[in-house]
Amino acid sequence: MTDTVHVTAPAAAGVSDAYRWTQLAIGVGAMVMIANYQYGWTFFVPDIQKKFGWDRASIQWAFTLFVVFETWLVPIEGWFVDKYGPRLVVLAGGILCGLGWVMNSEATTLNGYYFGMIIAGIGAGAVYGTCVGNALKWFPDKRGLAAGITAAGFGAGSALTVAPIQAMIKDSGFQSTFLYFGLGQGVIIVILAFFLFAPKSGQVPAPIQSANIFQTRRNYQPTEVIRHPIFWLMYLMFVLVGAGGLMVTANLKPIAVDWKIDNVPVTLMAMTMTAVTFAATLDRILNGLTRPFFGWVSDMIGRENTMFIAFGLEGIGIWALYMVGQNPVWFVLLSGIVFFAWGEIYSLFPSTCTDTFGAKFATTNAGLLYTAKGTAALLVPVANYMQQSSGSWDRVFLIAAGANILASLLALVVLKPWRKIVVARSQTA
Repeated sequence: MTDTVHVTAPAAAGVSDAYRWTQLAIGVGAMVMIANYQYGWTFFVPDIQKKFGWDRASIQWAFTLFVVFETWLVPIEGWFVDKYGPRLVVLAGGILCGLGWVMNSEATTLNGYYFGMIIAGIGAGAVYGTCVGNALKWFPDKRGLAAGITAAGFGAGSALTVAPIQAMIKDSGFQSTFLYFGLGQGVIIVILAFFLFAPKSGQVPAPIQSANIFQTRRNYQPTEVIRHPIFWLMYLMFVLVGAGGLMVTANLKPIAVDWKIDNVPVTLMAMTMTAVTFAATLDRILNGLTRPFFGWVSDMIGRENTMFIAFGLEGIGIWALYMVGQNPVWFVLLSGIVFFAWGEIYSLFPSTCTDTFGAKFATTNAGLLYTAKGTAALLVPVANYMQQSSGSWDRVFLIAAGANILASLLALVVLKPWRKIVVARSQTA
């Protein structure tokens, strides 16, 4: 039997808005600390390849395994969070994150890197799923914005360390970089874990209803969610959009190397950096900004309308990168657009999931949907094999652009009217 919970107590009756924002800030801090495990990986790949002589596609399986274990275990971690609270899960996640990169610093085989990234992935997933789920629970009145700000910590968190990581790899070697960044990030996550709390009944506002935002007042059990067809539509859309962004994330530097523009100086906004460093820095910033921005927009105009705009922009951006990206200036600008239009999936899908299925099991249910990122990651090695077999990135870019356009149409034509019906039925169930 499903519990029906009506939360009507105003936030002021429990905690202040300042307390809610403090909890959000702690989650953002933890997210910043796990960002490099995904977004910093691309800087290690060329040096690993140079030292050991392995082909790039084999090395990139480590990235795929990281994302798979980061995402596919989140529902299990979410269950622990929903039952026992966020603190212990984030604490364990911080320890595993640090351990994973320490293992990478000692690895001398492909299996060693695979295992190290699996351990780091489990840890990063525990932190990511917990912090996003906690934000969704604390802010039913600003769900898109709260999920977006939290996810921004992950998207933009590595921006400040793009140059330091590359400099340390160059000066001290990639193995020392794995060691010291891994230890530092892990320790900070462990400290932040002790300050995380979940909201109690009556401490947060009631879910909102408007012409554009459909929020259920029913709390679906995770077992109900995975049996609901609309969940699988959202899952498919997540995979379609996620795959293209992950492909660019994992291969940003290799693409620039193949196009022979990685070390070409680019000057924009009175700053000069090599194309790949400039692109990576700008990408991280825009990938972070897009999450609260589009989350806030979705709170205003609706989740599906926002998806249509963002996914369409992503498709156009990937196509344009394919057309003119071999020019170093356009490479920097268009990769920025690609990341700006991609990163919002990590605010739009969790908030849409919680709007549809309720807040009580938000961490677990959003975690179930987040596993789509792991499924999308399985396509990253496929992209590498396609590039190796053809000697070109052309087909990869065109398929990714088409997938995003399809997702944008599904959001408006299928998801929006269907979800409105599902939420309306849940109110009378």
